[in-house]
Amino acid sequence: MKAVVSKLHFSSTEEVMVVRRRPHVVNGGGFVVTDCREKTIFKIDGCGVLGTRGELVLRDGDGADLLLIHKKGGMVQALSIHNKWRGYSYDYQGSPKPVFTLRDPKQSCFSITGSIRILVQPGNCYFDVRGSFPDRDCSIVDSTGSVIAQVKEWSGSKDIYSVVTKVNVDKAFVFGVIAVLDYIYGESTSC
Repeated sequence: MKAVVSKLHFSSTEEVMVVRRRPHVVNGGGFVVTDCREKTIFKIDGCGVLGTRGELVLRDGDGADLLLIHKKGGMVQALSIHNKWRGYSYDYQGSPKPVFTLRDPKQSCFSITGSIRILVQPGNCYFDVRGSFPDRDCSIVDSTGSVIAQVKEWSGSKDIYSVVTKVNVDKAFVFGVIAVLDYIYGESTSC
């Protein structure tokens, strides 16, 4: 897999990370991602902190912004059969650059499958989310059908779950996608 957000967040081995949801009363909601040594790897802030509905920020463990993710809105969105989310990273000059678009089919009679498609820019690369995020049983799969990350239930709790990332996977991209899934399903990042 090539870097979507940054090569700095690639893993040289398969990794198991733990996601802990923050209630809205603690820093406006979102979640924290830790490794097996309980070191904070990522923090995701929802609209409770930002004050903007449909906008999320992925930060590294030190608090530096990695991704700005927002839901496309307006008249074009209202006429579309898909909800679209766009993720932006920051270039060396601090300007946002588009890195991915996530399409979520609206609940309608036109929706054939419940799969979620992620298009990576630039290029024709895509990923799919298969399974059920609310049940903590889903995978992010690349265009060749290889699983790059899996979300798994952790001890029967919806507030704590694990994410297994495969070798040479951009973890910042994976958790950007998981942040959007969290919002779509009305969990800790949503308003």
